[in-house]
Amino acid sequence: MGIIQELFTVQCLIALVAGTAGGLLIGALPGLSATMGMSLLIPITYGMETAPAMIMIAAVYVSAVYGGSFSAILIHTPGTPASAATAIDGYELTKQGKGLKAVGVSSISSVTGGVISAVALLFLAPQLVKVSLMFSSPEYFLIAIFGLTIVGSLSGGNMLKGLVAAVFGLLLGMVGMNIFPYARYSFGNLNLASGIQLVPAMIGLFSISQVLIQSEKLNDAIRKKGKADDELNQQIENAKNMKGSFFPTREEMRTLLPVMLRASVLGIFVGILPGAGGDIGSWVGYNDAKAQSKHKEMFGKGSLEGIAGSEAGNNAVCGGALIPALTLGIPGSGAAAVLLGALTVQGFAPGHDLFNKYGSITYAILIGFLLANILMGIFGFLIAKRAVKLAAMPLGILLPVIMLLSVIGSFAIRNNVFDIFVMLFFGVVGYLMRKINMPAAPVVLALILGPMAERNLINSLQMVKGNVFTYYGSRPLCWLFGLLIIGSLVSPIISSRMKKRNVDS
Repeated sequence: MGIIQELFTVQCLIALVAGTAGGLLIGALPGLSATMGMSLLIPITYGMETAPAMIMIAAVYVSAVYGGSFSAILIHTPGTPASAATAIDGYELTKQGKGLKAVGVSSISSVTGGVISAVALLFLAPQLVKVSLMFSSPEYFLIAIFGLTIVGSLSGGNMLKGLVAAVFGLLLGMVGMNIFPYARYSFGNLNLASGIQLVPAMIGLFSISQVLIQSEKLNDAIRKKGKADDELNQQIENAKNMKGSFFPTREEMRTLLPVMLRASVLGIFVGILPGAGGDIGSWVGYNDAKAQSKHKEMFGKGSLEGIAGSEAGNNAVCGGALIPALTLGIPGSGAAAVLLGALTVQGFAPGHDLFNKYGSITYAILIGFLLANILMGIFGFLIAKRAVKLAAMPLGILLPVIMLLSVIGSFAIRNNVFDIFVMLFFGVVGYLMRKINMPAAPVVLALILGPMAERNLINSLQMVKGNVFTYYGSRPLCWLFGLLIIGSLVSPIISSRMKKRNVDS
């Protein structure tokens, strides 16, 4: 009864609709991402109740991943990195005048993958959270280290860059008062006494850095304006010539359904792996569809199976990524890390209490996440024929609006001008990190997990009776997490050497 009361309120329903529609808009606009949209939304949700706030952010998350397929299919420009595989066959179908059906298959596949992952989240998360009852300070310390090593080590194949980003985040997490009654590294600035504020940092790293990158691209496009306009006009003309049905035929659905189901299961497992993300889920789903297809020759030339595998895979990652995020505090993607940050801002922590003490709120959020996956398919059907106008919106209009929202959002949390400077600082840092292909997600994760690791390390040292290593060694779960930490550090090195050996041979 409590779940129904939390979920079916006017505020929750408005948040669900607004989040889904907003996520579609963000995903369909090339260059924007789910992570950026979520970070912009956090200040807006700050004054809201927890259930509608988190439902809105979760709806933006899943619908933005789906929205990226519109621009990928219609103008050959993936709206989000998770839609890169979709662009391969989707745009080929648009050129053939079958773009509407491609969008339809993308919509059905995204809903399928999202719904299956949401159901998995509903059933698997409560089971996993029961394990957390066995945890004490030593285990929570090692969990925090485990999360940092895994996410920090995944940086486009460059382990060093990811670890540097994570260490940078840890250093920032040491600023201010955590467990000691004095402010560290605040340099006498009272604004830093409470530490680096998470929301301005996230807005800077994900939103402002994206504005700067897109401004660079806009400048390049202006320099070669004629050629860029010609290409875009041709793409828009192709998209406008969409004919036929939005829905695939019954025979096509018989072929596509197994593809969607396989990609959904694979996407959930990819999502659970910390640091993997929707782009990996998309390619895993696409490659599986190609491997199992009886018409491999159609891939790259307009295969509906390729779209189905890619879109089911990337949306299934969303629910999978939230399973370790909500139960253990280890997000499976950058977007899940932002969602975890939003939960922290609301005053909640992942783990056992979230599913028991605050169970009615948590399950309302999870069911809202499930409904968002269904609602985005309905919205997709309604806007399919008009989506090309959305995908072609000029960046010159969009970027100043994002900049303005970023400034307002950073200031609104504490009504403090200093937070705007924090946002701008992290915006420049995020921009420089993007230029050298260094991920921003480990910085945010370290800001969240760093204080947690420090707090639990101090607590566990106070619990020690004798030798520290003997105490940790006497706890079986500490052994497990210790092995996982070693594995997460060693596996990228082994994987890199194996790839090099395969290339040499």
